[in-house]
Amino acid sequence: MSGLVAYPGPAGSHSGAAAATLHPSAELHALGGFRAVADAVARAEVEQGVLPIESSLAGAVPETHDLLHERALSIVAEAVLPIRHCLVAAVDVPLDEIRVVRSHPSALEQCRSLLDALPNAVVVPASTTADAARETSESGDPTAAAIAGPEAAGLYGLVTLRDDVGDGPAFTRFVSVAPYTWLGAERDGARTAFTFVTDHRPGALHAAIGPLAAAGLDLVRLVSRPLPATPWSYRFDAVVAGHPLDPAVRGALDELASLTRSHRVVGVYEAARMTS
Repeated sequence: MSGLVAYPGPAGSHSGAAAATLHPSAELHALGGFRAVADAVARAEVEQGVLPIESSLAGAVPETHDLLHERALSIVAEAVLPIRHCLVAAVDVPLDEIRVVRSHPSALEQCRSLLDALPNAVVVPASTTADAARETSESGDPTAAAIAGPEAAGLYGLVTLRDDVGDGPAFTRFVSVAPYTWLGAERDGARTAFTFVTDHRPGALHAAIGPLAAAGLDLVRLVSRPLPATPWSYRFDAVVAGHPLDPAVRGALDELASLTRSHRVVGVYEAARMTS
């Protein structure tokens, strides 16, 4: 697509690379965090926004799931990108002298072995990995480091202390979100994302997803998130293989609706191919 597409910046973030992959002809606009991107899309200040939603190492990205639930947004496309994390700093410093490590919480989760090897360092969360790199560069602190991508290290003049510091091969699923639901996805390879809330009783979740199994549908993702207004209650965010206009998917979702307190479709899109 062309037009204006937002991503959580600054420049050099993994989301920026995903935005370029999903929207190669668009004008890309870096905003200050996930919520700023979601708000810009909801207000029609940009056509779409790109956010990470799942890591192969750390699992679901809670903030993106919650923004999709809180805002009138819908997933219209996805891309899966390999992620390479580096430990970077303003100067070449021994690891045992590092006192601060900045990064996005999802990146920190993907680099637990590295953090275990830095017992003297305080972990400081950042809005994005690129923000962590920028803040580390601007701090001028020789004992501060960041976990960020190699592009961010280059942009902010940082030295790479350790390359490829993730706990294993890492991929992140990014989604493009819009203020509408798109039904133009090809039927073969389509994915339907939806969110629902069950009654608080034994077997409620099993009953809710039973129609999907009965219809022979593949439930490719299921994430639980707390409902802030009702402690110890949860909603479920799910993705099923198939298009909501397919009779089997439509029938299963209709039955799920009759078994839950609330439900809403939050995306129809084509499944991503792995990007190497």
